[in-house]
Amino acid sequence: MPQMMTRETKESAIDVINVVLGVALALSPWAFGFTHDVAAAWNAWIVGAIIALIAIGTLVAFAEWEEWANLILGLWAIIAPFMLGFTGMVSASRVHMVIGVIVAVLAAVELWWAHHRPLSTA
Repeated sequence: MPQMMTRETKESAIDVINVVLGVALALSPWAFGFTHDVAAAWNAWIVGAIIALIAIGTLVAFAEWEEWANLILGLWAIIAPFMLGFTGMVSASRVHMVIGVIVAVLAAVELWWAHHRPLSTA
């Protein structure tokens, strides 16, 4: 059974940021006009929605696997333009890479905090 941990305000704030980033990625095909590129649009919709849903789940009850999932999703968003062949679409590539870097870094920070937190005396 996954260990449930108490969350600090800064960790909850990171999860709220991830919700916003996930929603932003999911809405980016309309905002940046790349709905006609099937690979870029569907990747943004699916990955963005999953990032947001995982972050919402983390706000409700933290489990370490959620941070690992967001780390993987963030890394996927970074490499997706190359793997799915939409590097020529500058707006789609940039939004995937920027949001991917931020999500991956935030997940890595949360994982680091989870393993380097001093033991509580309470």
